[in-house]
Amino acid sequence: MVASQLCILKNVGTPVGSSRFHELIMTHSRDQLALSDTPLWFCLRTQPKHEHLAATALRRQLQIPCFSPRLRFRKATRRGAVWFVEAMFPGYLFAQFVYPLQHRRVEHSSGIQGIVQFGDYVATLDPGTVEALQQKTGEEEILTIDPEIQVGQSVRIAEGPFQGLEALVTRLLPAKERIRVLLEFLGRSVETEISKPKVLPVGSPRF
Repeated sequence: MVASQLCILKNVGTPVGSSRFHELIMTHSRDQLALSDTPLWFCLRTQPKHEHLAATALRRQLQIPCFSPRLRFRKATRRGAVWFVEAMFPGYLFAQFVYPLQHRRVEHSSGIQGIVQFGDYVATLDPGTVEALQQKTGEEEILTIDPEIQVGQSVRIAEGPFQGLEALVTRLLPAKERIRVLLEFLGRSVETEISKPKVLPVGSPRF
């Protein structure tokens, strides 16, 4: 998937020669960009936890198209399964602008630490890659990850008296949005019915 492949941007130290990196990232020398009047998608480094705020500032102050995708997912907590929203690429966002006209203002915008570059070469992103991600995340720029539970899959119970225990899904009950699971409790196997939102997948189905 494009989203998983782009996670490579989390590590700026990845060599430009890497085959996966080269498929997604294009590089241009500063001399080339100085003569360009074409808007390109650039990868920007942001202050920690400021990806969304930095993108908002660029849109409002410079009217620059930005893309700061986020992930929405469930995670087990002491309160049970809770929905979290985090940046898809922590510390990065994407912005489209004409380099010689706007790069200085972009780099000095609130929350921005700089444009990703490798020596004298600046990294840009293929427009098709950005478009594919935008289609997946929609107008809110949020991709919800909520894997389908399957029979034979291991899950962890996130709420209720069995919270924290691992169980095996034995049956789906779609009409009730519930499942039947088999778990070990007090030294014996117990089969019980539980609401799907109260479990989190921990493995692939076993048959």
